[in-house]
Amino acid sequence: MPCSVNDSGEDKEVIELAAGNQTEAALEAHAKLLTDNYRKWTGKELVQLVPGESVRKQLDDSPGIILSHGIETDPVLNYGNQAAMSLWEMDWEQFTSTPSRLTAEPMEREERTRFLAQVTEHGYVSDYTGIRISSTGRRFYIKKATVWNLFDDTGVYRGQAAAFTEYEYI
Repeated sequence: MPCSVNDSGEDKEVIELAAGNQTEAALEAHAKLLTDNYRKWTGKELVQLVPGESVRKQLDDSPGIILSHGIETDPVLNYGNQAAMSLWEMDWEQFTSTPSRLTAEPMEREERTRFLAQVTEHGYVSDYTGIRISSTGRRFYIKKATVWNLFDDTGVYRGQAAAFTEYEYI
């Protein structure tokens, strides 16, 4: 699906998503950004996509946890599939207004910050394990997560994403 571009060359749908204007077109463009960048960094498919079907719907329905945050000074979650929202015990509105640092306990946030700096430097990191906390305080280990950088088609940095299928409540 082609994305419209504004006068400065920025992808309009990505800008809308970052601004909280989550139109269907912006969400579809973001889902494509997630899958394209995952493939670019890892050489693998994030999910086995069915051609002709909505990428967003396929990510939303995936049993694996998929989430991302934007580029704000205190990055805010801007996507979570149904599995992610269920794990963090949030609805869409709450999830997409939560600073991503709040997905980790206060004592884990410094380690999370160091880890995300590694992702920024290297493009992606796989096999990450860390402790996270849901909106209700339920703690869990995420296991074998892949975290990757997001760049649009013009090379502009758009945030980071994570995906994993294994977690354990603690």
